[in-house]
Amino acid sequence: MITVTKCPTCGSGRIKKVRRRWVGKYRGRTYTIPSLTFHECPACGEKVYDRDAMRKIEARSPALAKARAS
Repeated sequence: MITVTKCPTCGSGRIKKVRRRWVGKYRGRTYTIPSLTFHECPACGEKVYDRDAMRKIEARSPALAKARAS
């Protein structure tokens, strides 16, 4: 788990760890991760994902469906 204290985009110290439903889109298809934990900056909207969050996103991504099937 990573600890983020400043937003890498705007430098704000207000970035927070959140847990919420995450929605992604790929080629017109929408997919969701119900309780994803990541860091989000309220100042600029930047999102920072740790390795665990990225694995959850990749596991649901339609872009990687063929790779998972092989």
